[in-house]
Amino acid sequence: MTDVHILGIRHHGPGSARSVAEALATLRPDLVLIEGPPELDQIVPLVSDPAMVPPVAALIYAADQPRLASFYPLAEFSPEWVAFRWAASTGTPVRTIDLPAANSFALHVAAVPAGVPVEPPDPPHEGAAVDDVEPAAPPHQPYRPDAIALLARAAGYGDAERWWEDAVEHRIADPLVRFAAITEAIAEIRAVDDRPDGHPDVVENGRREAAMRRLLRAAIREGHARIAVVCGAYHAPALVPADFPPASADNKVLAGLPKTKVAVTWVPWTSDRLSLQTGYGAGVTAPGWYQHLFAHWTAKDSTDDVATTWLVRVAQTLRREKLDASTASVVEASRMANALAAVRGRPSPGLAELDDAAQAVLCDGSPLPLALVHRELTVGHDLGNVPESAPTLPLAADLAATQRRLRLQPSALEELLTIDLRKPTQLARSVLLHRLALLGINWGTPADTGRTTGTFKEAWTLLWQPELAVAVVDASRYGTTIATAAATSVAERALVAGSLADLSELLASCLLADLPDGISAVVSVLAERTALQQDVVPLLETLAPLARTCRYGNVRGVDVTGVQRILDATLVRACVGLPTACAGLDDAAATAMRHAIDSAQYGLSLLPELSLDDWHRALAAVAGSDRIHGSVAGRATRLLLDAGLVERDEVAARLSRRLSVATPAPEAAAWLDGLLSGDAVLLIHDRRLLQLVDDWVAGVQDEVFDDVLPLLRRTFSAFSRPERREIGEQVSRGRAPAQGPGGTMLDLRGAGPAIRTMARYLGWEAIA
Repeated sequence: MTDVHILGIRHHGPGSARSVAEALATLRPDLVLIEGPPELDQIVPLVSDPAMVPPVAALIYAADQPRLASFYPLAEFSPEWVAFRWAASTGTPVRTIDLPAANSFALHVAAVPAGVPVEPPDPPHEGAAVDDVEPAAPPHQPYRPDAIALLARAAGYGDAERWWEDAVEHRIADPLVRFAAITEAIAEIRAVDDRPDGHPDVVENGRREAAMRRLLRAAIREGHARIAVVCGAYHAPALVPADFPPASADNKVLAGLPKTKVAVTWVPWTSDRLSLQTGYGAGVTAPGWYQHLFAHWTAKDSTDDVATTWLVRVAQTLRREKLDASTASVVEASRMANALAAVRGRPSPGLAELDDAAQAVLCDGSPLPLALVHRELTVGHDLGNVPESAPTLPLAADLAATQRRLRLQPSALEELLTIDLRKPTQLARSVLLHRLALLGINWGTPADTGRTTGTFKEAWTLLWQPELAVAVVDASRYGTTIATAAATSVAERALVAGSLADLSELLASCLLADLPDGISAVVSVLAERTALQQDVVPLLETLAPLARTCRYGNVRGVDVTGVQRILDATLVRACVGLPTACAGLDDAAATAMRHAIDSAQYGLSLLPELSLDDWHRALAAVAGSDRIHGSVAGRATRLLLDAGLVERDEVAARLSRRLSVATPAPEAAAWLDGLLSGDAVLLIHDRRLLQLVDDWVAGVQDEVFDDVLPLLRRTFSAFSRPERREIGEQVSRGRAPAQGPGGTMLDLRGAGPAIRTMARYLGWEAIA
């Protein structure tokens, strides 16, 4: 007869992990069954590979929908990991038991209404946070109670691991008796569960436990003498063979379940992704602390107090950040932690007591250093490693090989990478990051390069998140290498792009990613779209990205002949339609047109060799028309002035006409905003223009001044503070006649010859 032992554990619980290790060493089972989808069996042997370093996660995904995926993370202190490693070290057969992921994914897809995007399901693990075990859970997150945390909270503990240590391991010596007691306690909790049989959570747990029992029955029929079952504590009572329902009942529950094809592999995981703050359903609040507990408990020669050694590490973390943390302070903090534990009626200090003591003694009462300790130590930045023999896709293999070649290894710690594009290796790094961005693998995000204005420098913020493994799998449908996959992805995105601006930006991204095939695909679609586009604003917005591509294409060795042809054709069509498109605009449309004109002007300024005669004629037609919104006409006038095609006398005449009493004040303010926006040089160096503006502002009627003021404020707020101060001083000086000593009036015109003579004596330039 087979002897079955149910080891109900807390996922990612170091106390449960130690008890599992002791129970397996005592039982010496000839088969170990561990909670998890049966598909994991094909990758379980890799657990014994020396290159497999936790934290890692089993990744299961639907073969035809890679975004439909689930992670099953394991840390060194996870009971499942301990059971896997024990079985591998002793040569004991090990299997996983649960509802197959092929069924879980298919059921998840079937439950999503038609037309709604399918989101990945949560992995079927019990929750682990004491604060996250309320019976009422959101509809999209099934209720997965952490039964051990419930018991801990009932006993007045905020930390389930401390409760396990104090109430279970310190009081019950035999590990098998510990697990029997846990199973009995959980049975009592489940007995008072008043959810109806048709509740979604009850249905889900019913399917999973029926699948577990079916696999357990099959193992028993094989004739094993002793079987150890490691499962979430909540499922433990349902897996006791003496209490099994009839096999026919379980078969009925599992009959007719849909299936889908799935694939499975191992991926690196990170400490912070084990944290509850990331939203992982079976996460823990303090993976770094749990790792410390597990390492202390399993160390054969460890005689140090776990609290003291933790506070030593806290002090070391503070010192690395140049904060004071003396040895005497560590001793005092340890005493305070023990005193707090005694006052709170606990056998030994837990993380709550250690945090309070560290904040009071080592952090001088400030929560900010403690937050740093929490980030760096309590959670940590560990990144696991997976052996090269793990199943992988060609795209993932190409990415890994490229990372090794460029010495650009993933890290769980955010880092800033500065790239000098003049160096071949660093240019290749830039190309890789841009290609990954096009594939939706956002390992790096562009960062500020500082004060430099050159085009040879890039900065990226790199942070590898485990979810990027799913993005790599999803991107593999485009190709087997990063380059081919990025080019194919770009071609697909070009076909569904919603606007010419999107296509132009996509073209610029292809240039940065060094994708000639992608550029060809985008150029083809862009040529077709621009030929059919009748709206001038999209044509104008397309010019800047096209100009950037032409400007910097040769720097990266990319043929931009096709892009140049599109740019020339787009510019001609935009110039022809600009005067007509600017007529009859309301305020919102005028703002959009003005931004489009500014964008086009910026792009065209990147190409000095480009003939801009058509562009300037179009701007002249806009600037000289009274039927065009003042904001657009004023901006066109300013661009012509900057290009040297309009004299200042003409600008002053137009300004005088636009600011005359015959023009409504809001329209005049809009024209002024278009003329002056973003640059105060005109007003500072041309007293006539400043005087015209000053006189107009002074003459605005009171009943319309409130309407004009926001426009004026917006215009002048764009100037720098020194520019605004200079304008104010000039206006102040211009309103009062110059006076000499004793209040006598000065005749500056008559003093002109004398002033010019003195200027020559002083070596100054003659004053006109």
